[in-house]
Amino acid sequence: MSNLRQNKQLIIRPVALSGLDLVEFVEKLVGIGLVYADPEVVKDKNLKTVFPSENADYVICDSIESIEKIKKKGKTTGYYKKVTANSDVSDISEASKKGAEFIIVDVSDWKIIPLENIIAKLQKSGTKIYANAKNSDEVRTLFSVLELGVDGVILATNDLKEVENSKFALQNIFFTLGNGRIIEVKDAGVGERVCVDTASIMTYGEGMLVGNMSRFLFLIHNESIGSSFTSPRPFRVNAGAVHCYTIMPDGSTKYLSELEAGSEILIVNDNGVSRSSTVGRSKIETRPLKLIRADFEGETGSVIVQNAETIRLVGKDKKLIAVTDVKIGDEIMVFTRPSTGRHFGMQVDEFIIEK
Repeated sequence: MSNLRQNKQLIIRPVALSGLDLVEFVEKLVGIGLVYADPEVVKDKNLKTVFPSENADYVICDSIESIEKIKKKGKTTGYYKKVTANSDVSDISEASKKGAEFIIVDVSDWKIIPLENIIAKLQKSGTKIYANAKNSDEVRTLFSVLELGVDGVILATNDLKEVENSKFALQNIFFTLGNGRIIEVKDAGVGERVCVDTASIMTYGEGMLVGNMSRFLFLIHNESIGSSFTSPRPFRVNAGAVHCYTIMPDGSTKYLSELEAGSEILIVNDNGVSRSSTVGRSKIETRPLKLIRADFEGETGSVIVQNAETIRLVGKDKKLIAVTDVKIGDEIMVFTRPSTGRHFGMQVDEFIIEK
C-alpha cells in the first residue's frame, strides 16, 4: 500500500497570528509547502508564500489590469475574486485569459454551485483554482467538487490537528493487489452480515477490501451488475460478516459492524486505486454465510460473506466470480501486508497470529 499524491495543493493561512507566534506556528507545519502569509514575516526557505505582495512567491492581484504588470516581472501571478453574481464568474474567466496562473475564488456564502461553474469553465485553461476553507471537512468537499475538485484549498486555521486531518484529503491510497488462489470454500452456517450502502455510484471493478484478518483482504465487488432476481444497486457492497475488517481512508481498519451513516470508507478498484466514500446506510441482517480461504505467496487469509449470487469477487482477469460459483483453484484479487497487530484499528508492531 502506498500514497499517490494528486496534483493538489493545501495552503495554510494562519488565523489571528502575527510576529513570533506566526513564525512558531509555521515552523510546526509538516508536509506543507505553501502558506498564505506576509513574506516579510515568514523567512523559512522551505516554504513558499502566497500573499498580495510583489515579494511573495505567489503574488495575488486584486485587479485584472495588474496581472500583466506583475507577470512581466517574472512572478507567479494570481487573481482574487469574491463571487456573488454571474458577472464575477466572467471576471474570473477574463483573468485566466490575461494570464493568471491561479484564481482564489471566494464563495463563502454559497460554495458549491459557483465552483462547479468555474471548474467547468476553466478546466482546460491551465489556470489553477484555489478556494477557501475553515476546516478539514470543507477541504474534503472542495477537493471533490465535480469529481475534478479545486486545485488548491486555502485553509484558515491555527490548529495543527486540522492541518493533519486536511492532509488526508490530498491522498489517494494505492493498493498493490495480487492474485490469490482459493484453497477452501465451505458453508459457514447462519450469521449476521453487513450490507454497506454508500453515497457514491460505483462502476465495474470497484468494491471494498474486506477480510477476516487485517493483513489479508479480498476485493468484494459492488452490486452494479444485479442478477435475474435483483436490480443493479451500484451504490451497494454486500461486504461480509460483522467481524470482518475493512480499511479506512486514514489507513486504519474498522470492523464492518462499526460502520454507520456518515462513516467514511475506501472504495478500491481492480487497479488498486482507491477513493473515499460516505456510508449512507449500513444494514446488518441474518443470512446464510460462506467461508472462502485463499493463498497468496505463502500467506493464507479468509473472508466470510453472505452466500448469495449478488456477492462477487474479482478474478485475476478482472472478470467477476459470484460467491455461489466460486471453487477451489480460482484466482481472485487480494491485498496482503506484513503481519502486525491492531490496537483499536491502528497498526502496531507486535507479535500476533491470526487464523
